[in-house]
Amino acid sequence: MTRIYDATFMLGDMDSPENQQGLEVMIADYMEKGFLDNIIDMFRYDAGLYGVVAVLLRDERLRVRIGAIALVEALKELGLEVVQDIADSLLPLLGEDNPNVRGDAAYVFGIIGRERHLMPLERLLEDENTEVAQTAKDSIDSILSEVGL
Repeated sequence: MTRIYDATFMLGDMDSPENQQGLEVMIADYMEKGFLDNIIDMFRYDAGLYGVVAVLLRDERLRVRIGAIALVEALKELGLEVVQDIADSLLPLLGEDNPNVRGDAAYVFGIIGRERHLMPLERLLEDENTEVAQTAKDSIDSILSEVGL
């Protein structure tokens, strides 16, 4: 069985914007097909992919967004330091127009957030979307519990 990661080498120079976008689309499509384990392996061996999580959380497909959250949970369970890079890369998502994106990002902070993420989450407590505000509150509570405050 060929691993997904092998396919990334067919894209060529990953530094080009076109190839980066191609990789992001490929990962999102594979996520939709349920290949989470393969994607976890990709992230385990290439920490430079952490920015793709933000792309996955912006995807219109529910299965892709749920898969992105499962990916973050799995990476945290593996004890990978990349989760902090992922958390920091998600900060802009808290200001997105789409409430699903804001809510999903807030939820992820409840999984991997740290004290430095509390202030951006606190801004969502007054969000016009009550589900986003509640998710932000739950994530704040989770972070405070994690750090012992």
